[in-house]
Amino acid sequence: MPGLVKRLLLVLALVLPAAAGAQPPTPFTQSRQGEALYNANCLRCHGDAGRGTSMGPSLRDAGRLAADFYLRTGYMPIAEPGEQPDRRRPPFDEQQLDALIGYVASLGNGPAVPAPHPEGGDVALGLRLFTDHCAGCHQTVAEGGYVTGARVPPLGRATPTQIAEAVRIGPYLMPRFSRRQISDRELDSIIRYVAYAKHPDDRGGWSLGHVGPVPEGLVAWWIGMLTLVGCCILFGKRGRG
Repeated sequence: MPGLVKRLLLVLALVLPAAAGAQPPTPFTQSRQGEALYNANCLRCHGDAGRGTSMGPSLRDAGRLAADFYLRTGYMPIAEPGEQPDRRRPPFDEQQLDALIGYVASLGNGPAVPAPHPEGGDVALGLRLFTDHCAGCHQTVAEGGYVTGARVPPLGRATPTQIAEAVRIGPYLMPRFSRRQISDRELDSIIRYVAYAKHPDDRGGWSLGHVGPVPEGLVAWWIGMLTLVGCCILFGKRGRG
């Protein structure tokens, strides 16, 4: 009997820590984890408790909105202040992301993560709005490009939430659009159009990379010239015959 009791105690000693580790983190432990991740990855540029430094802006009112966008896209953290952030796989797992985003949100009274509803948007309206506000940098089919002092990313990997976040915060050189400039309903239409542009219906034939009328015009010009030269050669041979 004593041996059986000892074995039961040994099993409990092994099982209980594992069960405790499987429990979801409490708000306190998540906050501590978020603070530790912030101090290790963000404090150098954004300062103690997000107060900002000469190398990075204050995060006191960034809220979940900006933190969610920059961290889930992998734009932050960056190696050197001032460099353009590029989209990459985040260096944090999902639990760490939740903890770090939650910590940044706790520093002030910033905006929450938006909840877009592109299924209620209109593709035609989205095309018009995207052409007016976004195509100058992102091109009409959201393939990205280059502007003075920046590389404009394509939107093929952007989720509806990330598009809504980018419109509201204006990352890097992108302008920020308020709800007075682009309403939530209009934003839904823009997002729906971007989703359509990822897999457009090329009824006109070759897509040519969906990069606009310039390459289309060049291809048409070369095909026309080659056709004209071929006709001249063919008719010239017939005339000599």
